[in-house]
Amino acid sequence: MKTFYISLLGSALLSIVVLGWLIDTFSQQTHTPQDEFAVQSKMITGFSQQLTYIATSERKAYVKKLADDFDLLLDYKLNDSLALPPSLLLQMHRPNGLILEDQQGFYMLYSSQTLSPYHISMRLDKRANKEQRNDIVLTLLFYTGLCVFMGFIIAPLAKRLTVLNEAAKKFASGNVQARIKVSYFTYIKDVELTFNRMASQIEKLVAENKLMASSLSHDIRTPIACLRFGLDAALDSREEQKIKQYLARMENDLDHMESMLKSYLAFSTLEQNANKLTYSSTNIKHYLENILVQLAPKLESQMLNIQLNSSNDIINADLHWLARAITNLLTNACDFAEQHIYLSASVDEQQLVITVEDDGPGIAKENFNNVFSPFFKEEAHRNRADKSYGLGLAIVAKVADWHHGNIQVSTSKQLGGACFTLTIDQHYKTQSIH
Repeated sequence: MKTFYISLLGSALLSIVVLGWLIDTFSQQTHTPQDEFAVQSKMITGFSQQLTYIATSERKAYVKKLADDFDLLLDYKLNDSLALPPSLLLQMHRPNGLILEDQQGFYMLYSSQTLSPYHISMRLDKRANKEQRNDIVLTLLFYTGLCVFMGFIIAPLAKRLTVLNEAAKKFASGNVQARIKVSYFTYIKDVELTFNRMASQIEKLVAENKLMASSLSHDIRTPIACLRFGLDAALDSREEQKIKQYLARMENDLDHMESMLKSYLAFSTLEQNANKLTYSSTNIKHYLENILVQLAPKLESQMLNIQLNSSNDIINADLHWLARAITNLLTNACDFAEQHIYLSASVDEQQLVITVEDDGPGIAKENFNNVFSPFFKEEAHRNRADKSYGLGLAIVAKVADWHHGNIQVSTSKQLGGACFTLTIDQHYKTQSIH
């Protein structure tokens, strides 16, 4: 929009200057008083030459006779009767005389050495109407030209607004894949890109909501069936001990359902935090060491060995959500690692790169693009973590997206298991501590 405002203002100023100059030049060339009253100038010069043959006392009467014969407004007066400065009085002696304007229109004054100290005046009352018509025509031409200039500038905007409106209609009708093909020649490129980002975000949310509803309805059937079975068995049983066992199982199933619902609801409201990121700076090595201290009990209980290799760069990110993403990656590695986990971090060309590798079974190549989808779990891994709902890596992908980064998975060259690479853009210049 800034480009549009500048172009509109520049075009308006340019059109006013150019059109004004052209009209002014045309007006001066075609409507000079000397050219307009050339015939009258010859007539008044001829009259003055005739007066040289008339006696001074009879000249006034002769001028009156000329006025009647030629149907002109002529007069013969002393120069002293004119309230004009000396410079203008001298101009009356020019070949074309002196043309002046008053409320009635134009009039011509002419004098010569033979007429001095008298002069002849001729009323030129027809010129005013013609000039007025010319002014109206020039004014109309000016505003027409201005409209053409403005139309030339605004036409691309109207076209792009029409494209935006059509895309919005398609999107509103349910086509969440409707996008605008951004043109290079557009004033509203930012608006079009914002619309596409909004549409992509809404499409993602709609897809996640559908997937969450489908996954929840699928995953909740098992605990509900267990609850139904336990309830029926408890009602049919007459032994108090068995009834207590059934009730204990039902309590575990309810805990499982509660945990599942909490996870699903937490993920459904996760996107609300996208615009609430709080960036701050920290030393990446110390930051990762603190995360590992929090995960130490889990690592020790599973007898896992973790190796940290990190630079001492200062990073900028939302440290809360970045820690959440790294913790999810490490927790995922703990669930599948046999003995070793490798954690590395470095800053390369304004990007923070964090890698988590393990010596577990890894991820099948055909699932590399699916593993970060919400509620996705590989069939071979479904029994490894009973309380996993396939949301940990999906949260990592969201955190990476919030930081304008990405998350990728591959096979670890060092340990042979999964290798997750988290890349985060740095908004500020990083510093190195030695």
